[in-house]
Amino acid sequence: MTTQEQIQVEEKLRKVQELYADAPEIGRVALKKGVEEGLARELAAAMQRESAGRIGARQGKVSELTAIIPLEPGGGKRIRGLLDLLGGNFKGADIVGTLHDMRFVLLENDTKLLFCTAYDGEWDTYIDDFATKIPTSMDILFCNCAGWPGISSPKIKDWIVSHQLTADAWYVASPNLTVAETKRLEKIGAAVDEFLDKIG
Repeated sequence: MTTQEQIQVEEKLRKVQELYADAPEIGRVALKKGVEEGLARELAAAMQRESAGRIGARQGKVSELTAIIPLEPGGGKRIRGLLDLLGGNFKGADIVGTLHDMRFVLLENDTKLLFCTAYDGEWDTYIDDFATKIPTSMDILFCNCAGWPGISSPKIKDWIVSHQLTADAWYVASPNLTVAETKRLEKIGAAVDEFLDKIG
């Protein structure tokens, strides 16, 4: 670590200690223990948050989208029922090709939807992929959201931005692997395992 990096880490440690000066005792004790156990390493390794484009954060090649969306009357019931019937099967989303994961959480007595996803690349391109590759699926699911203009509407991007929040913090285990690269590595790993099984 360079002298400049060490100074930056020490400054971050000082700021964390200031933040926790009035924390509950369990937090102050944990912070002291954390400093002893390597919190400085964590602070030194902290990646700078980049922009995913119009909105959202990116780390390496992977971006995030987080939105909290009010639902139409009965929308929560329809979404919950649809998600239950799908049983976690979102194979249609594979068509998009850049989607790492999606999470749907119904909030406040099914009156709001928390929608989170991680994807490769830029925000605008990602939204365009959904609009061109799986428009029907998008409208079936998101028609339950208040004010949904339809995925093909010229107003769709502004509508999404109006409900999206940039994550304050977000962890990506492999920020430099795209979905395509991950799938290729899985195939290579499976082939190597099969080869080793045959010769072993």
